[in-house]
Amino acid sequence: MRGLWSSVTPHPSAAWVAQAGRNRVMDLEDTGCQVKYLIRDRDGKYPALLDTILADAGIEVVLSGVRMPRMNSIMERWIQSVRHELLDRMLIWNQSHLLQALREYERHHNQHRPHRGIANARPLRELPRPDHRGADRAADHALYRAKAAGRDRAVAAGQFS
Repeated sequence: MRGLWSSVTPHPSAAWVAQAGRNRVMDLEDTGCQVKYLIRDRDGKYPALLDTILADAGIEVVLSGVRMPRMNSIMERWIQSVRHELLDRMLIWNQSHLLQALREYERHHNQHRPHRGIANARPLRELPRPDHRGADRAADHALYRAKAAGRDRAVAAGQFS
């Protein structure tokens, strides 16, 4: 799951949400991103116009169930991560500073931060290949130790000279 920020406001209204939806759809089209589903709750701030905008873009809106927080657990985890890793550690001065901090955190989250659910990989990088070598790991470890010790030549497993 990739986190994406479009905009922030202290008082979201139905009109603001619809415009933010239009902006996000345009951003997704510009980057060539293909989105199939949007899971959202049943808040009154989401107008029918937003569902229409998303349907025109080919995005199916899935409403979360009533009192079912686990249905949207991925987004709940994203919000919790932003709160704990960014907002609890930073003093935000104004709206533009908040947007800058959120975009920087988005970049960090998608490119650098390891994620446990995908084998400690980064979301925008290739997943690590499974290790099927077995016995060759000892040879690789010996080579790594030799390089770490300052010897920059190939060393066969068990032969340190």
